Amino acid sequence: MNLKKNIKAGKVNFLKFFIITIILIYNSSFSSLLANDGNFIEIKILDKVSSKNNILKLKIGKEMKFKNLLIKSLRCKNSEFDDNPEITAYIQVKDLTNKNNDEVFVFNGWTFYSSPSLKPFDHPIYDIWLIKCY
Repeated sequence: MNLKKNIKAGKVNFLKFFIITIILIYNSSFSSLLANDGNFIEIKILDKVSSKNNILKLKIGKEMKFKNLLIKSLRCKNSEFDDNPEITAYIQVKDLTNKNNDEVFVFNGWTFYSSPSLKPFDHPIYDIWLIKCY
């Protein structure tokens, strides 16, 4: 009789251990994916007229006004799979001097640290480059 109780208790304990292990593995892999996302981005803005550089720190989800531009960063990510990690950020830029309702954003998309010309920010006065995601 004691042997049957011990076998049942062992099966229950093994099942509990298995479920807890699966939950811990799932949570650790999920949190490691989120850990690569940053809360801030740092961008460099070149004023082509005055030839001056400005570095801005933007909080993800918040808009910031820089002269005639309204800049909002929606997401940034650091990849960890390469020897040379890639920094990417999704940003939206509005030109406040443009009153044309057809053009909502001057730039709306992903920008890359290693190759800013992949999807260039095209503005007659300003250039924007991604520097950091943290």
